[in-house]
This record gives sequence, structure tokens and C-alpha cells, in this order.
Amino acid sequence: MRSGSGSRPTQITLSRTRDAVASLVKNVMDNGYDTDASTKKEEGMLGRTAGRLGWVLAAIVLISACSGGASTSGGATSTPGASKTDRIGSFNKPIIFAFTPSQDVARITASGAAMASALATATGLAFKVSIPTSYAAQIEAMCAGQADIAAIAPLQMTLLLDKGCGTPILSALRKDDTGALATTYKSQILVRTDSGITDLNGLKGKKFAFVDPISASGYLFPTLLIKNKTGQDPKTFFGSIIFAGGHDKSVLALYRGDVDGAASFIDVRTSAGMPADIMTKTKVIDTAGPIPNDGVAVAKGFPADLQAQVTKALIDYCASDAGKTQCVALFNWNGLQQVTSDFYNPVRDAAKLAGIDVAAEAAKTPAPPPPTPSPSTTP
Repeated sequence: MRSGSGSRPTQITLSRTRDAVASLVKNVMDNGYDTDASTKKEEGMLGRTAGRLGWVLAAIVLISACSGGASTSGGATSTPGASKTDRIGSFNKPIIFAFTPSQDVARITASGAAMASALATATGLAFKVSIPTSYAAQIEAMCAGQADIAAIAPLQMTLLLDKGCGTPILSALRKDDTGALATTYKSQILVRTDSGITDLNGLKGKKFAFVDPISASGYLFPTLLIKNKTGQDPKTFFGSIIFAGGHDKSVLALYRGDVDGAASFIDVRTSAGMPADIMTKTKVIDTAGPIPNDGVAVAKGFPADLQAQVTKALIDYCASDAGKTQCVALFNWNGLQQVTSDFYNPVRDAAKLAGIDVAAEAAKTPAPPPPTPSPSTTP
């Protein structure tokens, strides 16, 4: 029986065995393994060393027996020390969970690690967290076998589907203005309160901040809104455009006066870490949407049995007391629901109407560097 392929109780037992053996190895190397004090006193240095190495080698064999895998099914993620026979989710081949760098990376990393730890406890599988450098880099990571699961934005989801690299399994639920859980959200166009600008036309010729070329609420839907209301493409309507790299960064650029207008989801200004007066220093002049919520996808080839385990564990986590806090901190998720690929068709349709070639926009961003995930989160 191997970690990641057996029953959950067996997986947890094996994990605990690995931990105990690892502790034994350290103790042996530091202090020696003394079953007979008088014998130990009579040993020479060579004898003590040989005895320690014998225990270490035995421990290594036991660890290998516990954590190896006979199945070759699963994702293509490569982890140092993993063999071709290690099954994904095992100690040597943890599931790589990639999170979109849409807001403060430190906060996403912390909440993502908490989520991965909870998933490990619930499923008996091993996980690692990864934060790619951009929206496009995250999709490339999924396509290149550098990520197995991803929490990604709506427009990213359509690109993932078009490339044939994965499929959505869950969509986020968020509370709307009435407090009810909703499957959609909206985008907003912001200006500084003291700018004198009251509508989109007031931004003509100005400097504007979008979020990312493949962000639905930070680029696609605002672009469609601008085209419909002004009759112009943002590239010609605005004097200059920047891509801030995150919703928080887009709005903060406006707050500092670096740009005259900004796009983001509603309402990133209430996120943790924002300036206390940002709601009074900035104002909304238009909105776009509804937009299907972001969600979670699995890479092509991800084992169906593990997908079922992870899907249930994620839904349960965001519904638990501890999980609710972390899911809100992560991406303002108030819950998760299962979806199919059709859920994101409205995003693809909007891209066509806006004249945006999603693949071409994604190609403008750098390819992902070699993965540098966090330490394993193991059962």
C-alpha cells in the first residue's frame, strides 16, 4: 500500500510512520542508537559509525516502502526525488496547487497554505502551494505539468479550456448586495473623487490602469463597456494604458495619483491592507457585468478519484468555521459549488464581442520560470 493510493486511514498511518522514521534517523545520527550501554563503551569509532549507518539504511528502506507508488496515473508534476512510479498526491509527488496572483501575494500565500494544509488533513494526500508570476504564467504552468490544481480567474478558465490543458470543477460563491450567495460578480471603473470626472467620457485621453490582459473584471468586461459606451477601443480612447498586475495594485495606482482611472472587481477597496480613506478618495463612475465567478480547475490527466476527493474537501473547507475565514481572506469566497465548462461560456462570448484574442494577450506575458513551490503540506 502506498501514500496517495490507499485508504485514508492507511495513508495517515504511513505518513505518521515516515515522520517517526525521520525522527529516528536524526536521533541515530546525532546520538547513536544505544541498546546496550556496556557494549557501546567497548565499541570503537568505526563500530559506532557502522551501527548508525545500519539503522539509517533500514529507515530509508522503510520510508521508501511507505511512500513509493506503483501507479503511473496522474498529473505530470515533477518533484525532486520523485520517481516515475510515484503517484500524484504521494509524499514524493505532492499535488501542486497554483493560485492566481490577483491581489496581495503574501496574503494569498498564507491563505493558500492554510487551505492546502486542510486539504491534506481531509484527504490524506500531500500538497504544495505555488504562486505564479502572472495570470498567463499560471495557465502555462497547468499546460506544462507544473501545476495540478489551480484557483483561477474566469478569462483564464476559457484559455485553459481552449488550450485543452484542464477543466473547471468548482466556481466561487460570493455574497451579493442582499447577502445572498451569487455565482456572478461585477467590474467597476474608478476615478479619484477630486478629479471632477463623472463618466467614462471624462477619461478620454487620460492614463488608465487595467489589471491583467487576461483578467475578466480587470480588462475584458471594462473593455467591452468602454467600446459600447464610447464607440472606441481603449487603446485609442485612453492617452496611455498600464497593466498593474493585480486588482489591488490597479486601485492603489489610482489612489496615489499615478493614473486617472482604474478597473477592478467590486469591491477590492474593502480588502485587507487597503488605505483607510480609499473609499472617500476614489469613486465608482461605471460598472460592467455580471461576470461568472472565478473558480478551481484541474489539469488534464488529473486522476478522477483524487478529483472527487479534492472537490468535496474544498467545498467542505469553505463551509467550515475555520475555512470560511481563510476562503474570504484568499479571494473573498463565501463558498464553492460544482460547475461544468459551460458555466464560463458567457466569458468566451464577451471576449469575442470585445474583439479580444485571449491567447494572443496571454502570449504577451513572460513564460513561467521553473516552479518554486512552498514546502510540502503533508498529512
